[in-house]
Amino acid sequence: MPIRTKSIAKTGLCFVEDLGNGIELEMVLIEGGTFTMGAPESEEGSRDSERPQHQVTVPTFFMGKYQVTQAQWRAVASLTQVQKELEADPSRFKGNNLPVETISWYDAEEFCKRLSKHTGRKYRLPSEAEWEYACRGGTTTPFHFGDTITTDLANYRGIGDEEYKWSGSYGDGPKGVYRGETTKVGGFDAPNYFGLHDTHGNVWEWCLDYWHESYEGAPTDGTAWTKDDNDNQSQIRVVRGTAVLRTAVLRIAATSTPSTASTTSVFAWSAPWRRGLFSSPLRFCPFPLYPSFLSTPPLASAINFF
Repeated sequence: MPIRTKSIAKTGLCFVEDLGNGIELEMVLIEGGTFTMGAPESEEGSRDSERPQHQVTVPTFFMGKYQVTQAQWRAVASLTQVQKELEADPSRFKGNNLPVETISWYDAEEFCKRLSKHTGRKYRLPSEAEWEYACRGGTTTPFHFGDTITTDLANYRGIGDEEYKWSGSYGDGPKGVYRGETTKVGGFDAPNYFGLHDTHGNVWEWCLDYWHESYEGAPTDGTAWTKDDNDNQSQIRVVRGTAVLRTAVLRIAATSTPSTASTTSVFAWSAPWRRGLFSSPLRFCPFPLYPSFLSTPPLASAINFF
């Protein structure tokens, strides 16, 4: 299937996948590199499950510029089934440009398989290392835009919650608003260095990896941690980001079974780059280094989304 490419002046290359009926999926080049994954003990709200910090080298790949929208989800859900049925309209909050939510890990996998079959290019969920590398965008602060977060920059619960001991703010940041619903993708116009939007807030984002209680023994080459050490709890997968109904959490895990359209949720509260337990919707569909339509590796210094 033919695609459209964009060379944008400052960070690299983006291509556009045509899903039909005017619906497009923008994929952004994420130039590979080495970064420190995890959180130091000194970081507010951090957990032992985010340690030990470790160096990871991530190869170049592509990732969706935005969280997958409901319009994109419906377009792919209408394609030929590969392994399981997909509900065309699973989301609680409705809107073509709102992110899809309330889907299982297996739903997200089916989405990627249908898209791969339709386009002839391999789409998949990101590894957790790819997700964190792409979200950080070369930064080492708790958020890609600095040491704290506000509801002017992301969609999360900006007011207190006594039950979960959440004040409504992180670090020295201010409290904000609680919208109580998802917002359209890219609506805050606050992309990170790679040009990715909404990596903080709005909806949780599925990864390929199984959940582990720490990073001890985690891969260092950017691949997904697919070995399951959870005593046959093979349905526990990692999600990243946060959701509008919750705090500024950035890393948790989720239980998902093939027969459920959503997942069983157990909340673990914390702050940026965090881990815990939750249920999640879909986020990105990255795919591997330099697909066949690129004759030479593009330079990430050649793109600009700002």
